[in-house]
Amino acid sequence: MVISDSHKGLVRTIKESFTNVSWQRCQAHFIRNILERSPKKNTEEFRADVKALFKIKDIKLARKVKDEIFNKYEKDKRYEASLKILDEGFEDSICYLSIRNSHSRLKTTNCLERLNQEIRRGEKVIRIFSNEDSAIPLISSPSAFGDQSSLISMRTS
Repeated sequence: MVISDSHKGLVRTIKESFTNVSWQRCQAHFIRNILERSPKKNTEEFRADVKALFKIKDIKLARKVKDEIFNKYEKDKRYEASLKILDEGFEDSICYLSIRNSHSRLKTTNCLERLNQEIRRGEKVIRIFSNEDSAIPLISSPSAFGDQSSLISMRTS
C-alpha cells in the first residue's frame, strides 16, 4: 500500500509505477481538508464527529457512521463544502481497513514528513555538501535525527 496526498499527478504516477499495489489518501491531510472547509465558529460537534469517524477500525461501521454524519449535517448549508470533500475522498482514505489484520498506523504520511523535516534541519546546519556522497552520513546517521524515539512513537492516529 502506498499512502500519499491526493494530488492527481502523484496518484496517477503511483498507480502507473506500482502496479498491483493499493493507494490510500493520507487521513491526516484529508481530515484537514474537510475541516478547513467547515465554518470556524460553533462547529465543535461536527469537528469531533469527523475526527471520531477516522478512529473507527471497522470498514462497515465507518461507512455507517459516515452516512450518519451526512444525515445529521446535510440540511445545514454551512457544511456543504466539507461534506462534499468527505464524500469524494472517504473510500480512498479508509483503504487500509479493507486489508485483513491491517496496522492502525497505515493512515498517514506524517512520520515520513517528520523524518524529512529532520533531514532538512540537518542540511541547514551543514549548508553545503562537497558531493552527493558527503550527504549520505547525514541521512543515515542516527545522531542526525536527535531523539529517534519521538519519531518511532509519534502518534499518527
